[in-house]
Amino acid sequence: MSLPPSGEIPQGAIRFNTDSQRLEFYAQGEWWVMSTDTPNLGRSVDPTPGARGIFMGGFNPSASDRIDYINIASTGNAIDFGNLSEARYGRSTASRTRALCGSGGTPGYTDRIDFITIATTGDAIDFGNQSVSTFEGGATGNETRGLFAGGYGASPVKSADTIDYVTIATTGDAKDFGNLTFGGWGTRGFSSPTRGIFGCGYTVAKNSGPTIVVNNIINFVTIATLGDATDFGDLSIKRTVSATGSNPVRGVWMGGSGGSPYAATDQIQYIEIASGGNAILFGDLSTATKHAAGCSSRIRAVCAGNPSSATMTYIQIMNLGNSVGFGDLSEARYGSGGTSNDHGGL
Repeated sequence: MSLPPSGEIPQGAIRFNTDSQRLEFYAQGEWWVMSTDTPNLGRSVDPTPGARGIFMGGFNPSASDRIDYINIASTGNAIDFGNLSEARYGRSTASRTRALCGSGGTPGYTDRIDFITIATTGDAIDFGNQSVSTFEGGATGNETRGLFAGGYGASPVKSADTIDYVTIATTGDAKDFGNLTFGGWGTRGFSSPTRGIFGCGYTVAKNSGPTIVVNNIINFVTIATLGDATDFGDLSIKRTVSATGSNPVRGVWMGGSGGSPYAATDQIQYIEIASGGNAILFGDLSTATKHAAGCSSRIRAVCAGNPSSATMTYIQIMNLGNSVGFGDLSEARYGSGGTSNDHGGL
């Protein structure tokens, strides 16, 4: 096989290993195999089979228990999958087999975790419970572990910095992983197979009493270990409640509330997950949005729903530019937990 380039290998570099006939990417001092298979879970009417995106729960004008699915490789409207065990707007992550929805507003606070089998349709099943009852936290994971971080809960939780983890293939209650560098809600996550990223959110400012601020903080963890998060860099603008997606190399934040605490933004930002540093401008959504849900395949990231519509748009993750129309959710809602069976952590 070809030797790696001389000198330092840049984080996120990609090569084709002629011995194993596999694509590999370089991260944290070693080469990792990049999965290139695409789950074929499209509908029979789809011209292009592809990965399945899942949107769980939501809110408008009250909490919803609806679960939708889409074929990410195609375009078109979402289809009803089934229902959560209770109506709420939670956060979602997945392996190739299962999708989880954890915590959420009912509109109170819950610690419940549900799961579905992605290749089927039907109602969600109880998985276990998180360590704290919160809503508006972040979620991500890889094929083995699901992580839930941050959120807002009843006193004394308020701005939570807790990171919980579960083993997706089993059922049971979440365990302590560590803590974020900040306590916040409206935090959103994505991952590569090795790193989990959490960024943005509302935070209670230190020494400012009840003052609420929007932050631009990005944290990362190594999913296979335990421990507190480490600073990664900063978003280019402060924001919260964004939609997110990733492939193994790049992650994106789409829209959210930026500037003044409740103003929606159309800005899309990205980072290279294996490196550290500040986010870079990617392009713009077709409409400014906040509280949208995100899901992704290795190729596309989809942004779904906002407080005023069911609209979905998508981007090509490795190509900078503006979003393009995809279709509509089965019902207008926002705050859904979005995930897929082909996201960047798998």
